[in-house]
Amino acid sequence: MAGAQDHRLALAVGKGGGLGSVPAAMLSLEALHAELTALSAASDAPFNVNFFCHPNPAPDPDRMARWQKVLAPYYQELGLDTENLPTGPGRLPFSHESADVLEAFRPAVVSFHFGLPTPDLLARVKSWGSRVWSSATTVQEALWLQDQGVDAIIAQGLEAGGHRGMFLTHDLSTQLGTLALLPQVVQAVRLPVIAAGGIGSAQAVAAARCLGAAGVQIGTAFLCSHEATTSALHRAALQSPAAQHTALTNLFSGRPARGIVNRVMRELGPMCDQAPAFPLATAGMSLLRSAAESRQSTDFTPLWSGQNASTARHASATDITRDFVKAWTPDQVGGDKFLSYPA
Repeated sequence: MAGAQDHRLALAVGKGGGLGSVPAAMLSLEALHAELTALSAASDAPFNVNFFCHPNPAPDPDRMARWQKVLAPYYQELGLDTENLPTGPGRLPFSHESADVLEAFRPAVVSFHFGLPTPDLLARVKSWGSRVWSSATTVQEALWLQDQGVDAIIAQGLEAGGHRGMFLTHDLSTQLGTLALLPQVVQAVRLPVIAAGGIGSAQAVAAARCLGAAGVQIGTAFLCSHEATTSALHRAALQSPAAQHTALTNLFSGRPARGIVNRVMRELGPMCDQAPAFPLATAGMSLLRSAAESRQSTDFTPLWSGQNASTARHASATDITRDFVKAWTPDQVGGDKFLSYPA
């Protein structure tokens, strides 16, 4: 939930009996240190820190020029400079510099999206005693992660909001819904499997457990919580009929991610071949987003959401988590088998 939360949401989830998570992909090293310091000072509960571990692509001038041409009419419409579109990745992968910050805190769990970091970095994380989790969107990815020595696998179903964790393939036809993916991964691996995607109710938690999940990962249900940093415009979209229509799009970052369909997704198509490689598409769209949001428009905003935004509640994340804990272990509230944290 990078961009929609900080340590306060992780802290509230921890108070409710779940495992709070701090998303680090969009944080500078200084901001990461500040977040972890604040979280550790407020609670001694275990927590997770999540990183992306994508390769940094080399800029492609021709592709960037084509992307600028695609976006130029929107820049002109909003009165923005079309000659000098911003550049930059917007999201950074896990690195030794990140590890230098993280080592002082030694979180209980370090999780990854888009595979795993290099073996030397993975070994460094394990040397602290931190457990390593990573997302799998296919059985093949789950088996690969098991072979690399992760401690648990997050089976991310197609319903999930935000970025797909896919890393062995770019073929979206391989992506399965949670109820199809989860039992296949459970059967294929020897590790605990955490279900993610479309889980926002007691019934969904029970279904995941029946299918063999060792825990659940919950994101969209926390987007309207008191502690989330979700913008007012994003919250309004989540509570509107528009939230009933989500799609995978690469327009905002360069990789498939699920969000509420808005104007730019309708007009360019949610998946656009001209979009630069992840995460280089972010910069060009971010300036449009800022200009439109200043006019109270979400035409260019990545409205990340799972397929069931009706689960997003205006309540404390602590209370939301407690409800999920009760759904997981009604006779053993607070049991150590329950794993709940914002994605």
